[in-house]
Amino acid sequence: MPRFQEVLLVVGQLNYSWTNTESLLIYLIAGLAKVDKETAIIIFLTLNTTRARLDLVERLAKMTTTSPDCREAVLSVAGQLTHQGKLRNKYSHCIYSFDETGTRASTQLMRIFDSKDAVRYGKHEELDDDEMHRINASIEAIRDINRQIWKIVEDHAFPH
Repeated sequence: MPRFQEVLLVVGQLNYSWTNTESLLIYLIAGLAKVDKETAIIIFLTLNTTRARLDLVERLAKMTTTSPDCREAVLSVAGQLTHQGKLRNKYSHCIYSFDETGTRASTQLMRIFDSKDAVRYGKHEELDDDEMHRINASIEAIRDINRQIWKIVEDHAFPH
């Protein structure tokens, strides 16, 4: 498979896995805030960034009404999502470049880097085999987080 198709496939899988797993925060919000699923959906959709949603989940988990084992499990998955989100954000907010044969790929990050006396932007990075393996490993990690969230929901009888 040409690198062009491989990149599109793996980035699509990364985004699908991420979106599917991020939506499970609805169930954590419902259980931790002690509200029904519909109310949790409204809260989730009102918070329009992943960071805001994770902040809410983490804060709810830290409340004294949350059992220590639930708190630990929720904070663990929130931390893992935050970590995996960095790679997902990178590939969701970049420009992709391919050579004329579709066998070499690179990204240009759409981010400004300020230093003391200069501004840089558009860092270029190759999408080589090592990076493709890193993306695939992230997909597997996100899938594992998905399973962990479902376990929390079931173990603590959160609405679903």
